[in-house]
Amino acid sequence: MEACCSDLEVDINGEETIFLNKQIICAYSGTLRKLLGKSTCSNGNLKVIFNDFPGGGESFELVSRFCYNNGRLAVMPSNVVFLHCAAKFMEVTKVLEQTEKCMEEIRYWAWPEVLLCLKQCQEVETSPEADSLAAKLMDALVEKLCLTIEMSPSSAASACSPDSSLFRFSCDSKSTESFKNSSVRLTWWFDEVLVLSAGLVEMFLKLMVLRKFDNLIISRFLFYYQKVKFCSASSREKRKILETIIDTLCVLDRSCVPCKSLFGVLRLALGLNINKICMNKLELMIGHQLDQATLDNLLVPSPSKSSHLYYVNLILRFTKAFLDGAREGWQLKKVSSLIDQYIAEVAPDPCLKPSKFLSLLTLVPDSARESHEEIYRAIDMYLEAHTGLTDGEKLNLIQTLSYEKLSGESRAHISRNPKFQAIETLAEQQQQQQQQPKQLILRMEKVEISGENEKLKEHIEGIQWRVMELERACLKMQNQMEVIKKRSKSSSKGSNRSLPKLCS
Repeated sequence: MEACCSDLEVDINGEETIFLNKQIICAYSGTLRKLLGKSTCSNGNLKVIFNDFPGGGESFELVSRFCYNNGRLAVMPSNVVFLHCAAKFMEVTKVLEQTEKCMEEIRYWAWPEVLLCLKQCQEVETSPEADSLAAKLMDALVEKLCLTIEMSPSSAASACSPDSSLFRFSCDSKSTESFKNSSVRLTWWFDEVLVLSAGLVEMFLKLMVLRKFDNLIISRFLFYYQKVKFCSASSREKRKILETIIDTLCVLDRSCVPCKSLFGVLRLALGLNINKICMNKLELMIGHQLDQATLDNLLVPSPSKSSHLYYVNLILRFTKAFLDGAREGWQLKKVSSLIDQYIAEVAPDPCLKPSKFLSLLTLVPDSARESHEEIYRAIDMYLEAHTGLTDGEKLNLIQTLSYEKLSGESRAHISRNPKFQAIETLAEQQQQQQQQPKQLILRMEKVEISGENEKLKEHIEGIQWRVMELERACLKMQNQMEVIKKRSKSSSKGSNRSLPKLCS
């Protein structure tokens, strides 16, 4: 660009200033023709300031070179994005014709060329054309990836499955090497895709799911994506990444998403305060796989604003999500055992309210519990740590126990346990309020019987426990009868008022 002919000064985004010949550039640029018209400046150069010019000085120079070369410039994958967006901004029609023709050949481009263009789309994000270009390029990228994986000799979904031969024979050095090579063939693109922005990665993932790409590989990529990007990301960026990961995980096949990894995402999500919709999705995913969780997974610290040691409400939601789905009997028993362990772990927490503890005790159906040993110990620990409970609160907790599901040792222990003696006092009070002529009062007194009659002792204790259960049932029925009587009287009075008097 010759200095003697430069009568136009162009400021590009406040970063670079370029001097041009007005006549040459206006011959091709509709934008500058409209802007400058027939204006002249006798005292010096005309000056134009462009803010948010797509691609900055680099893309502006490309269009300027086209103008100075009499409308000739090689358009190729390495410059097509910058040229297209700049030409659109400058209204250089001849350039647009060439860039659009180049984009029509996108399916013949190599993977690196498509990836480079996507990276350039990030630099021209201010252009209205950026999104449409990125969509075309991303579609081409995903198509190439799918074809590459399909042509791979070990691309079948089973190649990454724990049941595949690559896993079964991994003890053999040759097969181990084969597995490594296979894994590389399936995941070589991980790092290359991570050069893209969070928005483009999100677009990439949606297309992968739409194309029914191997869900296990997508799942592996998502956890790798989080691990790599979190090292240098800000809190806002981390939140965006995590929400994208959760949104994608929830549409994958459940068997391809490890439960352990979900709990890792959960701990990150709790610290980043992600949006509620994503959090609900994550909780549902974990709840559906609760039978694969461990006690350590469940021991999530309570939010900072809460006084509880552990996040009990979260476990209640997990279990509800699990129970809402169709479950096998063995899965239900496994979760029941896990919840009982959790109850025993949180019972000593002095800040755990009795209503919340009761919710835990009644969380799973009693039919799923083969034994009440764990919850008996948990209740005992809870009463030890919460000496200020009312008799009513104690009774509510103790009533969750089933005598038949306690061992002989526990039955003997409960009869001598002073923390359980509140039952007697409260049962007497309830009976007196009902004013029944015959009272069934449980008296859990220590039974002094010789060691030879230990079975008899156990039998008597069983009778005592069943009497208490019978008493509770009677009280419940009496309350229900009272309600029915009151309703009956009210209904009778109402019907009498509505009937007309008969003439005598």
